[in-house]
Amino acid sequence: MSKRTVVAGTVWVALTVLAFGTDVILGAVVLIFGGAAVVVVQLSSTWSQHPDFEAREVARARRRKVKWEKNAPRREKDAARYAAHQARQAAKARAAQDRTTS
Repeated sequence: MSKRTVVAGTVWVALTVLAFGTDVILGAVVLIFGGAAVVVVQLSSTWSQHPDFEAREVARARRRKVKWEKNAPRREKDAARYAAHQARQAAKARAAQDRTTS
């Protein structure tokens, strides 16, 4: 926990106690909104520690490249099968055309 969060939490507790001493409804409001504010302070204290968009995209691109290279033999096999299929289809078409012209 950061020093800023500890200070915010301490101030929140002190203000909540004072507010409850004054009025229960005011104390509840300070309790709820102050708690939310302390959570926001905690979340914002670690904001700069997270990677930025570019760093995440570079890591993602590396993972995609590894996956692409790993699947290269499978893509080559699929391309060969497709080429063979196209050759068979072309042969069928030629045979059908030869039958109609004969």
